[in-house]
Amino acid sequence: MPALGKVYLIGAGPGAQDLITLRGARLLAQADVVLHDALVTDEMLALCPQAEKILVGKRYGQLSTAQQFINKQLVDYAGKVPLVVRLKGGDPMLFGRADEELRALEEAGIEVEVVPGITTALAAAAATKQPLTKRGVARSVAFFTSSTAPEHSDHHAIPDTDTLVQYMGGREATATAARMLAQGRRPDTPVVVIENCSRSDQRIRRLTLGSLAHGLGPAHGPVLVMLGDAMKMRSHQAPDIAAAVDAIQQRA
Repeated sequence: MPALGKVYLIGAGPGAQDLITLRGARLLAQADVVLHDALVTDEMLALCPQAEKILVGKRYGQLSTAQQFINKQLVDYAGKVPLVVRLKGGDPMLFGRADEELRALEEAGIEVEVVPGITTALAAAAATKQPLTKRGVARSVAFFTSSTAPEHSDHHAIPDTDTLVQYMGGREATATAARMLAQGRRPDTPVVVIENCSRSDQRIRRLTLGSLAHGLGPAHGPVLVMLGDAMKMRSHQAPDIAAAVDAIQQRA
């Protein structure tokens, strides 16, 4: 019986090729097979020209690869080639179905290693120059998503924290804002929306909780929403992103 290969769950980071870790890039260059998310960019996949690349993406409202099938592919390929990469946007351990894939690989007796990546929330904070915590203003942060398993589709609880970061917020942010307003949050609470974080077509919108429903607009890529008083602009913040409320910045 041939020896089993090893599987690496690698975080690709928010999108830009140079934001993947050195270890992640090195393993991509050695990979035999790369199973990648829909959000992984073409420039990132250029780091593994030698590998067989398989799209196993999941996008809201579009045809997606079933998670059980992805698990099976990881196990099957580990029985055929020495080095298999499961390449995920952001960090594998945050909203990345890593638990399900780790369980499948461990049950099959396949060696697996996780290589962390920069999660989009931290990349967005850097891109907008808005720290998620601020002394005297915000000492707690919660990451959450409205996407969940079908058996938990009625789970709409919003974390009680100073700064909220909603992943996959393009279609759900208005509902989140409505619930927060109903819970007594101030309408003038600052909100920063970032689309296609770190990519050439990155867009930043600066809104408030009260204006979010009207100012969000259509999205053409992954959207992350940051809410809370830590998002308030500094008095001397650079004018290219500290323009009037509802302004949009388009990266060159």
